Amino acid sequence: MTAALSAAGISVSFGGLRALDDVDLEVHDGRLVGLIGPNGAGKTTFIDAISGFVPYRGTASLDGRTLDGLSAHVRARRGLARTWQSIELFDDLTVRENLAVASYRPSAWATVKEVLSRPVGTTAAVDETLKLLGLDAVLDDMPSDLTQGQRKLVGVARALAAQPRVLCLDEPAAGLDTRESEDLGRRLKEVASAGQAMLLVDHDMGLVLSISDYVVVLEFGKVIAHGPPDVVRRDPNVIKAYLGGAAGELEQAVEG
Repeated sequence: MTAALSAAGISVSFGGLRALDDVDLEVHDGRLVGLIGPNGAGKTTFIDAISGFVPYRGTASLDGRTLDGLSAHVRARRGLARTWQSIELFDDLTVRENLAVASYRPSAWATVKEVLSRPVGTTAAVDETLKLLGLDAVLDDMPSDLTQGQRKLVGVARALAAQPRVLCLDEPAAGLDTRESEDLGRRLKEVASAGQAMLLVDHDMGLVLSISDYVVVLEFGKVIAHGPPDVVRRDPNVIKAYLGGAAGELEQAVEG
C-alpha cells in the first residue's frame, strides 16, 4: 500500500551543522505517527523540510507523487498541511470563520466578488471538523474568548478544514495543562481513527506514546529507534537519549 506521506533519506544542514541525517519516515491513512526526541534532535526541522520551508537532500512524496523541488504553498495545495508552535488565529474572525477561510479555495474572480459583495461562507468540511473536534459550542465565539486548549484545537481544526491528505502537527500540546493535553490527545486520536494521516511532534512524551500508532525517535538528527509505542518506550537507545532533563518524563511514560 502506498503511504500517504513517504520521506526517505531526508538530510538538512545549516552551514557545518547537520540537523537531519538520512531520516526515513512513512505515514499511512488512519495512522498517527509520533516523532519525538530530546531538544535539538531535529523534529521541527523535519516538518520544515518536508513542508518546503528549508532545503533538504533526500526524497519526499505524497501518495507516490514527489514533492521535491516544490514550494511550500504548492505542497500545501497538494495536501500536505501543518500547524505551527505559535497559535496564529485570525482574532477578528469567529471560530467558524477561521476555519472557513482556511477551507475556502476560490478562483481569482470569485475572490473579487467576495471582497465586493459577501463574506466567505461555511462549508461541509468546516461543519464536520467543528463537530469532530468538539468545537460546536464555540463556533460563534471569538478566539480571544477561548481557553488556551480551545485555541490549540481551533489551530488543528483550521488545518483539517482544508481536508489535507497529511496533517503535520508541531507541538500542539505546548502550554497546555494535563487535562487540556489529555483532551487534545483524545481528539487527535479520534481524527486519526476517522481516516486522517497525521504526523505528531511534541515534547509531551506521555501524550505522544499514548496516542500514536507508530513512533520514530530522533537524536542529533538521526533515527535511533522506531516502532510501536510499547517497543520504543523500552528501547535502550531511547532511554539513554533521555537520561538528561527529560529522564523523569520518560520514566513516567514507560510506567504509563
